[in-house]
Amino acid sequence: MVDFKQKIAQQISKITNLQEKDIYEYIEVPSDEKMGDFSFPCFKLAKELKKAPQMIAEDLKKNIHFEEQFMQKVEVVNGYLNFYIEPKAYIVNVLKEIDNQKENYGKSDIGNGKVITIDYSSPNIAKPFHIGHLRSTVIGNAIYKIYQFLGYKCVGINHLGDYGTQFGKLIEGYKRWGKEYNIEENPIDELTKIYIRINNLCKEDETVLEECRNNFKKLEEKDTYCLNLWEKFRELSLKEFQRVYDLLQVNFDSWNGEAFYSDKMSEVVEILKEKQLLKPSEGAMVVDLSEKNMPPCIIEKTNGSTTYATRDLAAILYRARTYKFDKSLYVTSYEQILHFKQIFEVAKYLNLDEKYTNNLVHIPFGMIQLKSGKMSTREGNIIKLEDLLNEAISRVSKIMEEKNPNLENKEEIAKKIGIGAIIFNDLYNSRIKDEIFDWDAMLNFNGETGPYMQYIYVRTKSLLEKAGYLPEIKEIDFEKLTDEYSLRVIKKIYNFQDIVLQSAEKYEPYILARYLINLSQSFSSFYNENKIINEDKNLQDARIYLTYAVGIILKIGAELLGIQMPNKM
Repeated sequence: MVDFKQKIAQQISKITNLQEKDIYEYIEVPSDEKMGDFSFPCFKLAKELKKAPQMIAEDLKKNIHFEEQFMQKVEVVNGYLNFYIEPKAYIVNVLKEIDNQKENYGKSDIGNGKVITIDYSSPNIAKPFHIGHLRSTVIGNAIYKIYQFLGYKCVGINHLGDYGTQFGKLIEGYKRWGKEYNIEENPIDELTKIYIRINNLCKEDETVLEECRNNFKKLEEKDTYCLNLWEKFRELSLKEFQRVYDLLQVNFDSWNGEAFYSDKMSEVVEILKEKQLLKPSEGAMVVDLSEKNMPPCIIEKTNGSTTYATRDLAAILYRARTYKFDKSLYVTSYEQILHFKQIFEVAKYLNLDEKYTNNLVHIPFGMIQLKSGKMSTREGNIIKLEDLLNEAISRVSKIMEEKNPNLENKEEIAKKIGIGAIIFNDLYNSRIKDEIFDWDAMLNFNGETGPYMQYIYVRTKSLLEKAGYLPEIKEIDFEKLTDEYSLRVIKKIYNFQDIVLQSAEKYEPYILARYLINLSQSFSSFYNENKIINEDKNLQDARIYLTYAVGIILKIGAELLGIQMPNKM
């Protein structure tokens, strides 16, 4: 497909002798379509060319020349150079590309030969998989799918929270009261009760907290009793978690949690000791990061046990050696921004090539909170993710029973819509924003929602079914799609790959989510203003093919977000 943006960048580069790559990055798609299809802000060149933006724009317009016949006109507006592409050039490019690529439309090979590790989801074993884990899971899954679509080899890692002092607490609680709880039948709920109970006791009695810390130290030293209990807690937890992952259709390439690195942390400690970077501080061993305006990074606690930081540093070493990654991404809440700044800084001392230590990326996101405040396993005020997903499915089922009681496969369709609604709601805003958990907001079936996008997709399917055929591309009269509503849809489809690239570069699935709503709304306007099934066969063929193209893009985009599309609603 012709890259109009690149053609424009080539011409501006020829005239100015500036790098084509830099020019390309400056070119924008105006928010107001009246201002053209592409716009070049000439103030970006004012310093280098030592001219006013308006003068630069006028000079460029005078000297720019395109050999191919795809440019309708070029205009200067307030220091911007605005480009208007010939409608037919858009139409031919988009529909022929759809015909050639179909469900591969927008795919790229820019990532070929490159590896990205993505650390996401990472719930704590023996604790409920609650809605606080939803964001890391669905954001990480979308980033994984988007990068994979662009040709990268992705390694999805579920870095389970299966180590640390909390397990010392849980072991202590189980020692004291294990017989009172049936963890085989209802593991997570029963273990959570034990955890809350022992945590409250720790608040009252410092000696109990010390016992818990000692239990974790024994676990690190492979004490048989502690290790067997820990393995039991882990196995029961993973079975529970898998039900949620099955509902969300999320998979991982690695389940190596914190415990996996228990025998790999000594190397980290030794390297830091050899470089004389470990310093005693209040009984603990730390790396001083005051020169980087950060508090010290604790590597060993006062009792000699390790920390999250030690395990994360061991994981960096392991992932660099095992996967030889080009980028290593960590999708966690913004509460861990300082933690990752610290470990990324300390990682620079681990005898790794800079290609690894310079490509560690933390992707923070805002928290999900209850209306009453922050969730906490210790306080017991959480909403289990499995319950949330099942409730969404149940609510959709009731709506479908009222509106379309004779629909086949209602249960499967309700699952796609209910879960899709929750995923889309989570991905529709910038990841860094906090979210207040609200049922009404999550399951709003009108407006800018997942169900609305799915409804538009189903409409494209029903229109094709009603027509009873799909015309061949050679039969399409492209001139029949030059009206403003058809052209608006065509232009949005044209921009799809650029949207996917932006979502990847910024680690922001919301860019794609909002695009899919815009495309859905544009198609809705096209459908309302243009009769698709009509007596003019040529016109019908063109509009049916455009309908088919919209359906393809909506499905590709939804799948990149981790959402399944129903064929009927």
